[in-house]
Amino acid sequence: VHLIESGGGLVQPGDSLRLSCAASGRTFTNWVMAWFRQAPGRDREFIASVTWNLGTTSYADSMKGRFTISRDKAENTVYLQILSLKPEDTGIYYCAARSSAARDFSNWGRGTQVIVSS
Repeated sequence: VHLIESGGGLVQPGDSLRLSCAASGRTFTNWVMAWFRQAPGRDREFIASVTWNLGTTSYADSMKGRFTISRDKAENTVYLQILSLKPEDTGIYYCAARSSAARDFSNWGRGTQVIVSS
């Protein structure tokens, strides 16, 4: 499984951003895709997940409202839309994948960095 994130960069507070995760290496039927982030000096935290088949989403409570996860099955891509970016959104954003039968995410991309600063 190969996961390649893109779309990060330096943005200003209040901006919006869409991150992409190109997934390859297998078919993702019955898999779950997710986004995590790691802020400087902090542990990696879960943002949201989406099931490949039905597109069912799940969000961390603290991430509800400004974050939207989606997937495009035809493009084999998972997206994370972030609205009204704040400086505390600064960090490395990682894409992850697991089969629906697995408990933990064992497939990770290398991450894309987002810096929110004026």
